[in-house]
Amino acid sequence: MREADPRRRVPRTDALLADPALAAAAGTFGRDRVKAAIVAAQQRARRGELTPEGVRDAALAGLTGRTPRPVLNATGVVLHTNLGRAPLAPAAVDALVAAAGHTDVELDLATGRRARRGREALDALAAAVPDAPAVHVVNNGAAALVLAATALAAGREIVVSRGELVEIGDGFRLPDLLASTGARLREVGTTNRTTRADYAAAIGPDTGFVLKVHPSNFLVTGFTSAVPVGELAALGVPVVADIGSGLLAPDPLLPDEPDAATTLRAGAHLVTASGDKLLGGPQAGLLLGTADLVERLRRHPLARALRVDKLTLAALAATLHAPATPTGEALHADPGRLRARTERLRDLLGADGCKAEVVPAAAVVGGGGAPGVELDSWALSLPERYALPLRTGDPAILGRVLHGRLLLDLRAVPDTADDRVRAAILRVAG
Repeated sequence: MREADPRRRVPRTDALLADPALAAAAGTFGRDRVKAAIVAAQQRARRGELTPEGVRDAALAGLTGRTPRPVLNATGVVLHTNLGRAPLAPAAVDALVAAAGHTDVELDLATGRRARRGREALDALAAAVPDAPAVHVVNNGAAALVLAATALAAGREIVVSRGELVEIGDGFRLPDLLASTGARLREVGTTNRTTRADYAAAIGPDTGFVLKVHPSNFLVTGFTSAVPVGELAALGVPVVADIGSGLLAPDPLLPDEPDAATTLRAGAHLVTASGDKLLGGPQAGLLLGTADLVERLRRHPLARALRVDKLTLAALAATLHAPATPTGEALHADPGRLRARTERLRDLLGADGCKAEVVPAAAVVGGGGAPGVELDSWALSLPERYALPLRTGDPAILGRVLHGRLLLDLRAVPDTADDRVRAAILRVAG
């Protein structure tokens, strides 16, 4: 008996439109767009490009372009830059929703008069880092450094070690960023060794400030030397320290990662950092330092162009008030509990006839933070062919392919999503 033509198993349009996930998508994208995605997926199935059972997921995957698609980050990279770095805490998500309408972002409701913009976020940041006499926030970490360079060193010199002239991602290089502000770079030392004497010899009447950059996305080992902030602060000119990853206080898990509080206590006049990395908040540029320098930056005309919006201010304030963030929880996840959780998922899959293995894994911080630090973890090992359908399915699950296997590390996946991960894997397994 001849096998029935698989094209006859392609699901009907009306059945797919009634699917809960696609029906929900119609509320976001509109019925016409959802129907067009369904028709395109059906045509792919009829051409043999995908199975009839994959039409639903392919239609959902085709509904992109208007809004970002949520992704479950099972890569083992906690702060995955391509996935938007830090996921927000529930309180920060609620704050974003509340701030979507009219808010008191720049108004004192008690007096009915204009008030300091984003005062709650600024007060929360100041409270989180008492060592900072003053704070300010702009729209990202690079903007914080650009504002400092423009306000303090336009037409003057920035003294910086050659070994700290880093590339910050997507081809953007720190020297080019600083030169765009009108400042001149005075490079000192060599790639691997810079001394206090190198800085002292370069400082003169044209010095705007000394810049200390934490090379947060690479390591230089071997015959090396660098000058700590405390020694630079004794040279008699302002010291700006770009710590990068946004760690506000020391974390024993990351002993070599600089934090704002310690850097300020060491004598830095200004610290710049990102809000969407180790802080676990929205994209923002944090500026913490002496009252006179921060006020100069706040009043500079460029500060208006770099002004942070009300949504970011709301999310930042909520992040700083929150007792924990998804980033912090993922970083400090207990390996034993991760193993037990992964083994439970393996066993549930096995009960449904889907074979998987649990293997040791090494997670990393990511996002240009804590290079060289590996976090003991565990991963669910699946056939490599599962990678594409899981990545393009609903939910989209991004893992890591290694040695011909797909590894799903649950460290940065909320445990409330485990059932969805299981269901997605079973759909792919057929």
